[in-house]
Amino acid sequence: MAVTASMVKELREMTGAGMMDCKKALTETDGDMDKAVEYLREKGLAKAAKKAGRIAAEGIVATNVSADGKVASIVEVNSETDFVAKNEKFRDYVAAVAAQAAATDAKTIEEFLDEKWALDESKTVAEELAAQIAVIGENMKIRRFEKIVSTGLIASYIHAGGKIGVLVEADTDSDSDEVKECLKNVAMQVAALNPKYTTEAEVDEEFIAHEKEILMAQIMNDPKESSKPEKVIKGMVEGRIKKELKEICLVDQVYVKAEDGKQSVGAYVASVAKKCGVNLTLKKFVRFETGEGLEKKNEDFAAEVAAQLK
Repeated sequence: MAVTASMVKELREMTGAGMMDCKKALTETDGDMDKAVEYLREKGLAKAAKKAGRIAAEGIVATNVSADGKVASIVEVNSETDFVAKNEKFRDYVAAVAAQAAATDAKTIEEFLDEKWALDESKTVAEELAAQIAVIGENMKIRRFEKIVSTGLIASYIHAGGKIGVLVEADTDSDSDEVKECLKNVAMQVAALNPKYTTEAEVDEEFIAHEKEILMAQIMNDPKESSKPEKVIKGMVEGRIKKELKEICLVDQVYVKAEDGKQSVGAYVASVAKKCGVNLTLKKFVRFETGEGLEKKNEDFAAEVAAQLK
């Protein structure tokens, strides 16, 4: 497969590696983007792939949280252009979709699309989507949603006008302003630093095994490090895994607003709980980023919309 300049550019955006390194990686992997990322990581030329380079579709993410903070939803609705994504009519429609998602019992996007549209029960959600496409004049797609029902408290945060949306749920016996502010700050942390897990307990063994393989390959590709004793090398791998887990697990990340630059998110939440005399433990988070994981192919987006409307 011929390696194009746009492929090299995309890989550079995803990994931060140099242009020639990206070109070589794509050549060695026959243009397979995912394998090229792995190649660069094994050579120690890149960290885990950033997904921003693969984001193409426009649109917005919206949330809906009940007054008591017990029920919340988050949705992503895609459009073809940023112009439509900024349109007030489109934003009002997405807000209505988020409200629908907060009330739904649907477990899948297909079930969600088949249910009655709350604002006009003569239509289904899918039929209302088709009507909106006719009015706005551009293909749109309800890509995904998630609903949380909590016995504790849920907070939300929307970043950059809807480019990123976050829900954070905590087990707590308080809905004080201090606790709400704490969870809002945590949601902002999730938006900014994009953790993969809430705690280390959620990390599956397969992920850790895969990362160990990558780290071992990095060491074996470095003449200075590969010559060290096996016991030392294993220790190096374990140390780097622990460092990586602190970066991808929310409670272990350094809290972005920490005055000392060292306090973890978990420690910050614990300090708020102690100060307010309440129980407060982070339970889960949901983070949607517009277009996350979608390939840069307009025809793919159009095909997804067509399939959804059938």
